[in-house]
Parts: sequence; C-alpha cells; structure tokens
Amino acid sequence: MTNWSIIGTISGTSADGIDLAEITTDGERVTRFGPAETADYRPETKRRVLEAAARKGTGRDAWPEIAAAVTRDHAEAIGAFLETHGLLPDAVVFHGQTVWHDPGAGETVQLGDPQTLADALGLPVIGDVRLADMAAGGEGAPLVPVYHRALAKTLVGEQREPLCFLNIGGVSNLTFIDGDRLLAFDIGPGNALLDDWIRRHGGGDYDAGGALSARGQVDEARLTQALSHPFLSEPGPKSLDRYSFSGAFVEGLDLEDGAATLLAFTAEAIAKAELLVPQRPKLWLVCGGGRHNPVLMKALDDRLGGEVVSADSFGIDGDALEAQAMAFLGARLKAGLPTTYPETTGVAEPVTGGKLYQPAG
Repeated sequence: MTNWSIIGTISGTSADGIDLAEITTDGERVTRFGPAETADYRPETKRRVLEAAARKGTGRDAWPEIAAAVTRDHAEAIGAFLETHGLLPDAVVFHGQTVWHDPGAGETVQLGDPQTLADALGLPVIGDVRLADMAAGGEGAPLVPVYHRALAKTLVGEQREPLCFLNIGGVSNLTFIDGDRLLAFDIGPGNALLDDWIRRHGGGDYDAGGALSARGQVDEARLTQALSHPFLSEPGPKSLDRYSFSGAFVEGLDLEDGAATLLAFTAEAIAKAELLVPQRPKLWLVCGGGRHNPVLMKALDDRLGGEVVSADSFGIDGDALEAQAMAFLGARLKAGLPTTYPETTGVAEPVTGGKLYQPAG
C-alpha cells in the first residue's frame, strides 16, 4: 500500500492551542512518527472561540467571522510548521474548531474553511472529518479509536490487552481494545470544569500540577449528587459537548475545595465508565492534558482496577496523539478505509469520513 506524509491538526474544546503532527502512514500502520508541536491561537481568536462554545449553539451570526480567524491562525501555524521542519506533505488534515456538538440533533459544528486553507497553503486539505458519520446516524465522536488500535498493535502489544486508551482533554473519553474488538465512548468531564473554575477564581488557566486540588477537601454530598447524572451510566457509544456538564454544583465552595471536588468528579466519572466496558482493562494509557496532573493520575490509580500510566510510557506522544490521529484518518480516507464504526460512534455501518479539498490552480 502507498505510504503518505500527512500533517494532522486539531484544537480541542479548551482552545488552548493548535496541535500539529506529521506522520507517514498507509492508513493501517504508522511507518514514521514525524515532528509535532503546539501553536498558540491569537488571544482574540481564543477568546471568541471560548465565548462561542459557551453559548451552546446560539449566537451563530458570529460564527463566520470566528471561522475566518480560526482558518487564518491555522494557516499561519501550519506554514511555520512546514518551514521549520522542511516538510512537503501529501495532505493536511484540518479538523477545525468545535464550538457545538449535539448528536441528539444530528449536529456538529467545527469552525474553519478547508478550501480557504488549501488555497492559502497550496496543498490538498482534508476537512469535514465528522460529518459523514453523523449523516449516517453516528454520534460524530470519538474519532480517534481507529488510531488507538493501530498504536496498541504497534507499540503496546496484545499481551497487555484488554486495555483502554483514556483521553482527558476538555472532556474525557475512552477506547477499549481487546484483540479485534473496539469499543469507544465519551465518558464525561475531563479538564474543562476544573479549568473553568480555576480561571473564574483568578487561579490561572488551569490547576498546575494539581496543587490547588491537593490542598482542598472534597465535598462528598455535592459529588454524590453530580455523579447521579444519567449520562454517566448510559452504555456507549455516546458523545457529549464540552458544556454538557456544569460545574455549578460546587458554587459556594472556596477555590481549593471546589477544585478538589471537580477533580474527584472527573476521576469518579471515569471509574463509573470502567463498569461499562466488556472486561476490566489490564492497562489504562492516559493521554491528553490530564495526564500531566499528578493528583488526577493518583486518583485514577486509586479507583481503577488496571495499571494507570501515561501513554508516553510506551513511546506514545500523548500531546501529539490527537493531531497524529487526524493525519491517520486522512490516510484512511485516501486509502478508502473506514474511520468510524458502529462500536465507536453508533453509526449503522462502518463509514469513511472526510472530504478532500484541492488548492485553487
């Protein structure tokens, strides 16, 4: 099969930067892991993205202008990435910036214009990576499981299965892998509620090193109430928006106690998800920003039955993984291979997602 050099890009729901990564792949295995980095949004772009997401699908008149800013920032970031690393990829995958995701209504919104980006870069761009799945009745998320499976076979080994990839970004999601069996779903809140709490109380952009959470006391009554949310007990596949959960249940607590309670909510929600997979995983490979929080990692280790480790322990770049996954999905589109499955998004049959945009001229 043909191997392609593809750059994947993604910016998560926290809009904390544009992740970029290059890999060489035929859509089934990765033959080379290339460079990866994160570029900042312009502060104004980030502010407007977060405001748009917080409006939960309303305020749509502002979306075209924000989409133009997202596209411009991506073009600048990708252009600098190409120049710094001397890359000439076969394609760029542009996930765009999610500001609204409502699978119940069959709607997902990723702001950005793939055609404008292709014209700016002079390169083929693959966009609209979620739309085909949703059009076929899927949840449109999570998209990364097919890449998780490739990493598990290549870098981890079947002797460690059953295992779970656990991504803790703005929301948390898992991929359960056991042989050829693949199951995936969104779990619940990841870092988003804690980040928002810290930011609102002037503690910075996030709970660095879990220091604030570590000093606080968990309000068990409030935590128990929050854990009664029906989504947490529903079987997968299932997906959610960054604002599907609210951190309002900790209002009135001080900074540290609120942080401790929100961190415990994330950990307990993940523990509840362990009951929803077919077998107890032997291994949890943690990806995303949450793996950098030692207090959260210890909380997971205390609550989960299997070994809990950073994905980096197996040579997996936990910061670049989702951008790499976008590149992998692009290769699967080029190869005509499925990107989502009934067991990952609830789609009726396997679907190949994405659309190729050629640069003008």
